[in-house]
Amino acid sequence: MTRRFSIRTVAALSLLGAVALPLASEATGATPGPNTMVAVPGDVNVATMAGVTPAGTTAPTDAETVSFILQEQNQYQLRSSVSQGLKSFLSVNQFAAQYGQSADNIAQLQTYLSGFGITTTVYPGNVDVVASGNIGEFNRALGVSQQLFHVPARPGSAGILATPAQTVRSATSGVRLPYRIAKYVTAVLGLSTYAPFVDHVRHAPRSATATSAATVTSAATPQHSNSIDCVALTDFPQDCNTPANFAQHYSMNALYQQNKVGQGRTIGIVTLAALDPGAPEYFWQHYLHLYSNHDRVTVKNIDGGPGAPDDASGTGETDLDVEQSGGVAPGANVVVYQAPNTDNGFVDAFFAAASENVADSVSASWGSSETILQASINAGYESPGYAAAFDEVFLELAAQGQSTFVASGDAGAYDASADLGSTNLSIDNPSDSPYVTAAGGTTLPWSSTVAIPGLLDNSANINVTSERAWGWDYLSSALSSANPLSPVDPATLFELFLAGGGGGYSAFEPQPSYQSGVSGISTYTSVQYLTPKTFVSAYGLYFPTDWNFNPAPTPSSHRAPSTRATPDLSANADPLTGYLVYEPSALTAAVPLPALQGGYGGTSFVAPQFAGATAVLASAVGHRVGLWNPALYSLARGPHSPLTPLSSASTSNDNDFYTGTAGTLFNPATGLGILNFSQLATDYTRYWFTN
Repeated sequence: MTRRFSIRTVAALSLLGAVALPLASEATGATPGPNTMVAVPGDVNVATMAGVTPAGTTAPTDAETVSFILQEQNQYQLRSSVSQGLKSFLSVNQFAAQYGQSADNIAQLQTYLSGFGITTTVYPGNVDVVASGNIGEFNRALGVSQQLFHVPARPGSAGILATPAQTVRSATSGVRLPYRIAKYVTAVLGLSTYAPFVDHVRHAPRSATATSAATVTSAATPQHSNSIDCVALTDFPQDCNTPANFAQHYSMNALYQQNKVGQGRTIGIVTLAALDPGAPEYFWQHYLHLYSNHDRVTVKNIDGGPGAPDDASGTGETDLDVEQSGGVAPGANVVVYQAPNTDNGFVDAFFAAASENVADSVSASWGSSETILQASINAGYESPGYAAAFDEVFLELAAQGQSTFVASGDAGAYDASADLGSTNLSIDNPSDSPYVTAAGGTTLPWSSTVAIPGLLDNSANINVTSERAWGWDYLSSALSSANPLSPVDPATLFELFLAGGGGGYSAFEPQPSYQSGVSGISTYTSVQYLTPKTFVSAYGLYFPTDWNFNPAPTPSSHRAPSTRATPDLSANADPLTGYLVYEPSALTAAVPLPALQGGYGGTSFVAPQFAGATAVLASAVGHRVGLWNPALYSLARGPHSPLTPLSSASTSNDNDFYTGTAGTLFNPATGLGILNFSQLATDYTRYWFTN
């Protein structure tokens, strides 16, 4: 049947506003003079967005923080060595000497800004210069005018929270710097306080109930203390899991039995919402019965921090990141780098983790789709240097041996449906960077009879027989089949339950060398529920606006682009086989909820779980293990693979579009599949770090 985008979707698209031509350098062939003011990549200019209205003037004396991300030197060598796999790592000072910007160039920038009364702090890697001043000083130094604007709310979809309306500060014109400085600046971020990022946490459909007791396999049976009453917390007892379930299912217990629990190691959590003080320790002690030193968690506010804990701003995300990572690695310390939800806040938090170089692993579960990022760049209110800035900090982390994990998103192959409302194929940024491990999602085996009271008359039998790619097409298809005469048509149900582990191919990033020649990447198999029918050109992109819906697609093969494929590997992320979260801020939310809740999932869980697992691996191996990807892709092709590919090709193993290809290693819905962590520890020791 034919399906047209809803009013909600069209409204979301309209937020992009009129296209503004990007700023161009005054250079027209000849090299500008050293003091000629030229355009450099800036950040969000919300004045160009449709629906945005002026909200007043800024006070010139108000304080402001702006980050200048500088170009790394010898970057070809750096990218190549990181992609091939490093087995020894640099200190921060060594990184700065080999790849950071030169001291002379940094001094030029500092001298220029100080002439306007602006002070600067240089992160030790010599890539990120954070400047502090007031609005008037930055307006004069960068040739901009900053004003206040009201940005309307953006609707949510399929369990993703809506973005609330915001009153923000933004520059109304492009950034300019003298050419002698601009030529080594990647991006200038911080002239906007617009909060563009969403967390990647999902909840089981709150209207759904299990009309019969759920049956789960032993590997998925929740393990927790008797003090947890799962029946009272959730209608689905199989979504009451803890970090112990993750450890059991992915074969970490053998490492625990050797007392390898992350002792002497540190986990870094990069987040854009404040942690509930004491929440992780309470969760570990009272619900997991893990001993927890109250000095184990350290919180660091970056660029002034995100403010007070607040459920609506994403505090639940931060709480679960610490709870899960520290629960998987009960012997490790955790440092929380919490920053404002802004471009410069996000990137500075990663630079803080790189500059301190105390975290052996770093995790983040925030992002936005490549589609909205590209549309934002084309429309003139996002920096074309934005993605490059994140690649630079991820390269520093990798060079220093810090394993970095980023959640791949929770809208399956249609990541833009979460923030833009479009069902074009899209993956999430910054998990698209080749220099992080993109964490995807699966569903564990379970069965039950599920009902949606008030929406559908008949319940549906759900039977997931083996671990599969997370895609809620299994839920919408079963409900549709059980309700053939319902006024809610199958296409509407598919849209209502459009959720799954993020995965697919990047529109930005090239294919890294570690993915070259890996079976299942150059060609892929899809199950195409949505076939685009009508398109519109806007924002320099080509969007589908109508599509045909096929309720029973058959697998078909396609040639893939030669770009970065995500995720790299996966673990349980389906809220219907999900986890417990302890969030005290939920008690004071607009709609109060219990502090302890079941039924949470999303790739938000997988990234911090992998970061915790890295601490355990490092304690087993005896040193840092660095960026996982080169080792994983190499080991997957060898005789001692610690990975189990999820390669079956069907609607029983997809993320609402991508599925596996029989006999291959890579599935764009799940990456290389699922890990045996005990085997990976052995492989690191015997093969990777000895060759």
